[in-house]
Amino acid sequence: MADTMQFDLVSPERNLVSVPVREVRLPGSEGDLTAMPGHAPAIVNLRPGLVTLVTADGTQIEFAVTGGFVEINGESVSLLAERGHPRAEMTQAIYNEMMTQAHRRVKVAKDRGAAGEEFVAAAVKLLGDMEALGTHIGLDPNQANFPD
Repeated sequence: MADTMQFDLVSPERNLVSVPVREVRLPGSEGDLTAMPGHAPAIVNLRPGLVTLVTADGTQIEFAVTGGFVEINGESVSLLAERGHPRAEMTQAIYNEMMTQAHRRVKVAKDRGAAGEEFVAAAVKLLGDMEALGTHIGLDPNQANFPD
């Protein structure tokens, strides 16, 4: 079995990283998980959170993602993020924009009425996960100007 596997992280804006890694820690929608070489094939939905890479030399690299999905096949991990940024690039302004979008999703879901109860629950969970992400990396979830 190989010591590393290929990891690729892509967002709609850009290719964020393509490197060999020893492990990838992922914020799965059903719980956190770690993928390592030889991992069983899986496709996993992601929630907002940090993706942590451990490179071949042991260096850790972190990315903040707002969600997406990942395909794991044992030899590689391919992550398509709704939105992703290297942790070092996460500013309060970028985070405020992400929080505004999450609040907007909650409002749209609530406007659907009773037919949208599942959408409201999903949007509220997304908002909570976004707040936790910001708090974890030292950003204030209360600074954004949220839509009414």
